[in-house]
Amino acid sequence: MSDRVLIFDTTLRDGEQSPGNTMNTQEKIRVAKQLEALGVDIIEAGFPIASEGDFDAVRQIAGTIKNSEVAGLARANDEDIDRAWEAIKIAAKPRIHTFISTSDIHLKYQFRKTKEEILKIAVRAVERAKGYTDNVEFSAMDATRSDWDYLCAVLTAVIDAGATTVNIPDTVGYAVPTEFGELIRYIREHVPNISKAIISVHCHNDLGLAVANSIAAIQNGARQVECTINGIGERAGNASLEEIAMILKTRKSIFNVDTRIVTEKIYPTSRLITAITGVSVQPNKAIVGANAFAHESGIHQDGLLKAKLTYEIMTPESVGIPKSSLILGKHSGRHAFRDRIEALGYSLTEKELNQAFKRFKALSDMKKNIYDEDIEMIIMDEIYRIPERIKLLYLTVNCGNVIVPTATVKLDIDGNVLQDVGVGDGPVDATYKTIKRMVKTSSKLLKFSVNSITKDMDAQGEVFVKLEEKGLVAIGKGADTDIIVASAKAYINAINRLEYMKAKKES
Repeated sequence: MSDRVLIFDTTLRDGEQSPGNTMNTQEKIRVAKQLEALGVDIIEAGFPIASEGDFDAVRQIAGTIKNSEVAGLARANDEDIDRAWEAIKIAAKPRIHTFISTSDIHLKYQFRKTKEEILKIAVRAVERAKGYTDNVEFSAMDATRSDWDYLCAVLTAVIDAGATTVNIPDTVGYAVPTEFGELIRYIREHVPNISKAIISVHCHNDLGLAVANSIAAIQNGARQVECTINGIGERAGNASLEEIAMILKTRKSIFNVDTRIVTEKIYPTSRLITAITGVSVQPNKAIVGANAFAHESGIHQDGLLKAKLTYEIMTPESVGIPKSSLILGKHSGRHAFRDRIEALGYSLTEKELNQAFKRFKALSDMKKNIYDEDIEMIIMDEIYRIPERIKLLYLTVNCGNVIVPTATVKLDIDGNVLQDVGVGDGPVDATYKTIKRMVKTSSKLLKFSVNSITKDMDAQGEVFVKLEEKGLVAIGKGADTDIIVASAKAYINAINRLEYMKAKKES
């Protein structure tokens, strides 16, 4: 038996059938090129008979891809098969993938045909596809709800007719791993000519078992897995390519099989699908979710900083993520907090660290996520407390869609009260330009962000700004129910910090 598992990606066919995942031709070509770079063995480019657009996309992909096989899907009839071949015939490695149901449920209610009639249709379809190419795959739709002996009879007949791959779909996600593994083993033992074909599986995730069922199939002799990036697809989706690939790589000692997947390209491929479809993966999604390599627990963070093996069974780099992230929050410990402070370029004494950590813990009880800017604010407030050279005394802004935004600002600068008026492209711009002129700063605004502290309509606005001048960077923060006032406070706060840092550097 081969020690290599072929990866058959159906993101562009089954994945695209999921609501909201429709792609245009150029987007499909981009995805196909990325799948080829990822090392996918077979790319199912689409369903050519479905529409002129789908036909054109499949044909263009067939003419573009050189290293992966390009498959076109076709129902078990002449028109579909002929159309599929027209779309893929220019491919370097074309494959026709034809299918028909074998379960009693589908035969009775959908096809309304006998088992004998379905078997003849399946054989005739494979023979017609074989007239175009030696690379023919046959799928027994709803295989997991089919009579096993009848399924084996159909598989035997289509292999005799020329099918080189026989696919066993769990079309409605009904199977459980032990049962599905037994089915694959039963097929190997009861299809006499099975050695002439590769056993493939196509599992849906209706019960959340698509990946588990696929893995059980591999353990019992399947050597092709049909899957999609991010697990997208009909209803609850398909088996996730990234999970299959990393399970086989991470636990190779158990499965003793390989794939051609370049795992370092998994995350970029996942991000491409998200960008094109607009459908994000959930944060706790295995391998590519935002939290897959994020650690907040203090115990986990401490162990990870000492030795990554303690809480990571694979490296983020192995799937194309630059590095793990330590998410600072109320569960974080002193070790992770110190590590982040040092990464930000600060060196604190033990007493200063304890003082900052106490403030950090208090803040993490109020905020869900603690960002680098929050930590820098803690350090500035607790460790490097600065005098306020500049204070905001008064601010009024006139703005609207028919007047030029104008800001009137009154400041106390080193005990001197000054007032000025300025204009800008908007209320914040007018305010900042006026303040900048009044305090005579040459600093550049690097970042401006606004957050709502609470969810109510009268919520306080929390503004963060980051300023830079001659290599020095300062963070400012301001809060107020008036977002323009909060913006002014944050800007002045950052200027005060910058002036303090400049004076300290000079001294």
